[in-house]
Amino acid sequence: MKFIVDAHLPISLKNWLNENGQDAIHTRDLPRQNFTEDPEIIQIAMAENRIVISKDSDFPKYRILHGIPDRVLMITTGNIVNRILIQLFENNFETIGKAFEEGYKLVELNNASIIIHE
Repeated sequence: MKFIVDAHLPISLKNWLNENGQDAIHTRDLPRQNFTEDPEIIQIAMAENRIVISKDSDFPKYRILHGIPDRVLMITTGNIVNRILIQLFENNFETIGKAFEEGYKLVELNNASIIIHE
């Protein structure tokens, strides 16, 4: 799978995804880095078939209202240390991947569960 990791999430998440066989970029890899605006992130995600990973509630809103970006992984853990975030991905990535492979468009990861939105 291909991902674009939004500014409010750590580079270590991008690195973990890449180390685990995924294709991930971070907004810091883009020309405007963390100043890249949401519409440009959506445009990149759509052009490159990437799943947007973000804490920003605007992405699910865009998805629901406009049908874009195609897929969003919403992180609703609140502020946690990077090590715990990576652990959550390690523990839940298989389920997250299956949800997207099955065609779900909006998946939410929090501290206790994965919520798959219809």
